[in-house]
Amino acid sequence: MTIASQPQLSLDDFLKLPETEPASDFINGEIIQKPMPQAEHSRLQTKFCNVINNVTENQKIAYAFTELRCTFGGASIVPDVSVFRWDRIPKTPSGKIANRFEIHPDWAIEILSPEQNLKKVLSKLLHCSRNGTELGWLLDPEDESILTVFPQQRVELYEGADKLPIVEGIDLELTVEQVFAWLSWS
Repeated sequence: MTIASQPQLSLDDFLKLPETEPASDFINGEIIQKPMPQAEHSRLQTKFCNVINNVTENQKIAYAFTELRCTFGGASIVPDVSVFRWDRIPKTPSGKIANRFEIHPDWAIEILSPEQNLKKVLSKLLHCSRNGTELGWLLDPEDESILTVFPQQRVELYEGADKLPIVEGIDLELTVEQVFAWLSWS
């Protein structure tokens, strides 16, 4: 007896589906729904965008977006934070920001939630690296570490007082300790 295999969903078919809440990624032919963010995740995500945008927006260097769908390299992903250099932000002919980003971010940041699969989240950052993203961060709030993905999929782990790598041109210095101190509420 032969079991018929399900035809694999195409990227175009995925993009025609209604958006889910929380968002779903489409990578390697698989739909993966992101977990609903909880307090630690939400705090880190919001704080990153505020810190990055405070340094970059007025000078039109870059902009950090939360939960922005980026479609590129045969996948459609929604990083927790996507940072784009100012001159790469897609615009409409009238000069407004485009609704659809069909390019890779320059810097992708993922925050691991307790119920997330590490391998699947890391695969998103590796996909980004293979397709031109300069820097990827995977934050693990549980053990207070940041796994960093560089071009050519080189991976390094940062902990404690380690100074974190930042996308070139963004004048920002952060250590792992500083990032996770954002979770202290005193």
